[in-house]
Amino acid sequence: MKIPSFRHPMDKTVKWIMVAVTGATALLFVLMVLLLAQRSQLVLSETRVGDLFLSSTWDPERGQYGFLPAVIGTFVVTAVSMLIAIPVSLLSAIYISEYAPPKIKTMVQSFVDVLAGTPSVVYGLCALLVIVPVVRDFVGPLFGVKTTGMCILTASIVLAIMVFPIIISITVEAMTALPLGLREQFLSLGATKWQLIEIVLMRAAGPGIISGVILGFGRALGETMAVAMVIGSKNVITLSLLSPGQTLPSLIVGSFGEMMSVPLQQSALLFISLVLFIIIIIFNILTGYIKNYLKKRWRFE
Repeated sequence: MKIPSFRHPMDKTVKWIMVAVTGATALLFVLMVLLLAQRSQLVLSETRVGDLFLSSTWDPERGQYGFLPAVIGTFVVTAVSMLIAIPVSLLSAIYISEYAPPKIKTMVQSFVDVLAGTPSVVYGLCALLVIVPVVRDFVGPLFGVKTTGMCILTASIVLAIMVFPIIISITVEAMTALPLGLREQFLSLGATKWQLIEIVLMRAAGPGIISGVILGFGRALGETMAVAMVIGSKNVITLSLLSPGQTLPSLIVGSFGEMMSVPLQQSALLFISLVLFIIIIIFNILTGYIKNYLKKRWRFE
């Protein structure tokens, strides 16, 4: 079959359009890094990087910008939320993929999709109305701690709920994409359904599951509004999950109204943004490496 001559110029045009769009995306990424780095120079010229990360004092009026409580709070809240989210999400995904009847599976997946598209401010408002009173009136007294309910634990629970749909959706897709013959061959050997899930499916779908967990971790690490509404926004280092805390994103949004009038504080907050941006970049690079490694290690021949 002869290819029309006008197709060749069209293919070249489409190719260059795609190249231009890809280049613009990469250029936007570079410009964001350069902009944040340039606007961070003021605070870096006034304060050493080590002092910014190792100091626990946040006092803009005195020119003190210590990020340590927010850095610790960010990783504590993220870690606790993932400890809650991972087992619940994986068990839910296993039920949806392997046990749920078709009608229930369709209904639950629709519900999960709605949760994934819900704005974070809605999660924050629901947490203020439900989770905060529960933590304040029941969880706190249970451990003999007086708390307002706006604390690290509340923020972690909200983040875990926000992460559920991400991990569940990707895990279900990874498991349902596996060939039917893989299940039938193992079951024909006399294995139980749970043995099939534990030994075969979880391993075969492992790279996809890890991808879902990593994406959920990235969502939890960078979440701002819902966390800022319930964490208490207290820039102190604490050992109790029932105490108010701070994260880097919530520190930015909490100080945003003041930052425009104080150049040094504006520079400090933009430096926090740069740090978060670099963390996400490193995290994505590690994600790609882990996914490729697991695909090679867990691949079924």
